[in-house]
Amino acid sequence: MPIRVPSQPAGPLDLLALPGPRTVLFLVVLVRTALIVAVGVAAATDPSAVPVAIPQLIAVLGAAVLALGWLGLDLVGGRTPGPRGLLVQFVVDVLLVSGLVAFTRATATPLAALYIAAVAAYAMLLPLRRGLAAAAFTAACYIVVTLQFGAEPPAADFWTQVVVITFVGALIAVLGHRLAGAAQEQRTLAAALAQVRMEADEILSTIQSGVITVDGEGRLAYINPRALRILGGGGFVPGEPVLETLRARSRELHDAIARGIADGSRVSRAEAAVRRADGSLFPVGVSTTTFLRPGGEVPSVTAIFTDISDLKRLQEFRLRAERLEAVAALSASLAHEIRNPLMAIRSAVEQLGARVTEDEDDRVLASLVIRESERLNRLLSEFLDFSRVRAARLEQVDLLEVVQEALGMAGEHPALRGVTVAVEGEGTMLEADRDLLHRVATNLVLNAAQALDGRGTIRIVVGEAGPGEAPAGPIERPIKLVVRDDGPGIPEGVRERLFEPFVTGRPGGTGLGLAIVQRAVASHRGVILVDTAPAAGTTFSIFLPAARDRGDAT
Repeated sequence: MPIRVPSQPAGPLDLLALPGPRTVLFLVVLVRTALIVAVGVAAATDPSAVPVAIPQLIAVLGAAVLALGWLGLDLVGGRTPGPRGLLVQFVVDVLLVSGLVAFTRATATPLAALYIAAVAAYAMLLPLRRGLAAAAFTAACYIVVTLQFGAEPPAADFWTQVVVITFVGALIAVLGHRLAGAAQEQRTLAAALAQVRMEADEILSTIQSGVITVDGEGRLAYINPRALRILGGGGFVPGEPVLETLRARSRELHDAIARGIADGSRVSRAEAAVRRADGSLFPVGVSTTTFLRPGGEVPSVTAIFTDISDLKRLQEFRLRAERLEAVAALSASLAHEIRNPLMAIRSAVEQLGARVTEDEDDRVLASLVIRESERLNRLLSEFLDFSRVRAARLEQVDLLEVVQEALGMAGEHPALRGVTVAVEGEGTMLEADRDLLHRVATNLVLNAAQALDGRGTIRIVVGEAGPGEAPAGPIERPIKLVVRDDGPGIPEGVRERLFEPFVTGRPGGTGLGLAIVQRAVASHRGVILVDTAPAAGTTFSIFLPAARDRGDAT
């Protein structure tokens, strides 16, 4: 919401601004009406003093009335006469003034000032050349009327009046032309400034970064809609103190702006935390700049900040993927190194078991060693599966079809007994490794079923991600796979390390299922997000690119 800056008092230069054409013409109407009345009254009061024949005078007054009506109709209709029309109106007014001057029969009369008024008014409305011509015509009319009807020969003061009328008319014509040009440039600049402000407001209202400006006295000068949403809405009133409100929402943002006001310092790419209405915090990236307003001594500060929650989550995701890659390499190496000796131990124990006597204890010990070696072998097989997760074969697959196949194969698993599974969505094609997607869906469904412990519902949603669903990042046309259960949620001690190998909240689990899911998603250049809360269930949201270069497979 941009602030409307109060208008400043008019300065000396503002007083030089020309009145508008309609204002001048309205004044012309008033003065001409007075002239018509004055000439008519003078003729009626002393007909013998009329310097011309009565029919001629009536014709002049009639023409003046007609011109007055024409001008009045134009003004009422919102129109302004063109240059030719203005010339006609000017000639009529000069003839009326000449009539009054003729009545006086003086060689120098104060009524000559009306010539100056007439030429001044029209010089502001006419183009420069016509304005100069109007000044010359006015002086000529005064000379002719005085020589024709004056009682005495013209004296020096008469010629002074003629010079003044000519000079003032020419001067006003020149100045009026220049002021009119300056006014036109000012209007053009004002329109351009208004356009720039409108475009700037439109840009600032639609960008995904928050923008807030605080003046040197700590009052809010500007805040865009995105900043209001990030900072939680209310409490930001243009023109009112805002620093305390900022302190309550984000201490770091408040400090950055306060330092800028105090000493003009700037912040570049800092990180701050903003408090939500529920008291939780989320990160934002902040940059500030300072500037001095005209006539100000204390700088104003503009802060630009962006919610970087998604960026932080993606960074954590990449770091987790790098750690898992290192663990996978170590797991593969250890599995190979352990598996061969283990198989030799098992073979030796089996041979010893075949030779033992009827001693029951010996047989129990031999079977125990064989059973545990088999369990270790299965565990090593899972390690190898974890290390071999690669999107090796990219093809067009229907994600809904893969999910349904996974449910068909996992449907007989004991963990799914008593659990309701609902699938929503429609056929959605993407370029992926079918086997890896199958393992992802199977692991997530079994993980959710084991959390429900035979009671609850699993909802699976497949389709293209809607606007704002996928985190901001490089994924184009994201495809979503959402697995949601209404179980007890993930224990707090497990949440932060959920995708790390060997981390599990279930007794007897190896902690490799979700690690494999995470690696499979990462190999497709996708993202997996988790939302969980005690007694509110858990939601795994996977976003995969609809298509990618085969060279991206890892």
